[in-house]
Amino acid sequence: MKARAVFLIVASAVCLNAPRAHDLITAQTAERFLREIDDNVKIARSKEPPARRAAAQLALGRTLDEVGELLNRDIAAHGKPQGLPTLYLIQALETRGIAPRASPISSRVTPNLAYYREAMGLDPDGSVGAEAAFRLLHAYFYDSFEDDPLKPRNQSWAQLQEQIELGESLLRRAPPSIDREEAEFILAVHYLQAATSGLDERSRARFGVKAREYLAVFRGRYPESMRLPALEMLTERVQTARSR
Repeated sequence: MKARAVFLIVASAVCLNAPRAHDLITAQTAERFLREIDDNVKIARSKEPPARRAAAQLALGRTLDEVGELLNRDIAAHGKPQGLPTLYLIQALETRGIAPRASPISSRVTPNLAYYREAMGLDPDGSVGAEAAFRLLHAYFYDSFEDDPLKPRNQSWAQLQEQIELGESLLRRAPPSIDREEAEFILAVHYLQAATSGLDERSRARFGVKAREYLAVFRGRYPESMRLPALEMLTERVQTARSR
């Protein structure tokens, strides 16, 4: 059974009583989401200039990920989506062919990476494409693992290489609109992943060196960062594992 169908079945099991005070999606927010989505779908499918369509694809990804985050908060708190407005929104998105998709591994709604890829393709050198690249890097990373970033779920070497290349390319461009500290943190963790999952010892050793060098750079740039202790701990784990 398709993941989105499973998601809808779960959602439909919610008690259809009056909306609860703690519902995260109200009737007003559901209608706002649908208006934004409809407006941007129209532009994305039009013959507008590529930059305009790229902006619409980026906006679609942002809106759908905002919906997904609210659904994930609902799932985390209650085990499933809650309330009539939420059900209405899910069903309306299903009708439009863009329903939220649940991960086959976890119950979480997965991010909408395809819209960011489309935006990048339409605006490869512009600010919209840069923001789309950052959002893709960020969304993929945090959706790829449960509790331990060194143990991503079903991540192939090709997928990891793609994310490393994406992060490196994005940081070379250094667009001012992105959270550079976050992008550098994610790239550093990907280096650590490669140091443990490379195809051969030479590759693992090369990425181990890059990870240690990147940690030093990160520490110098962001000495007060809340991400630094996590990066130091992960680096130490990889070094300890490699020395055994």
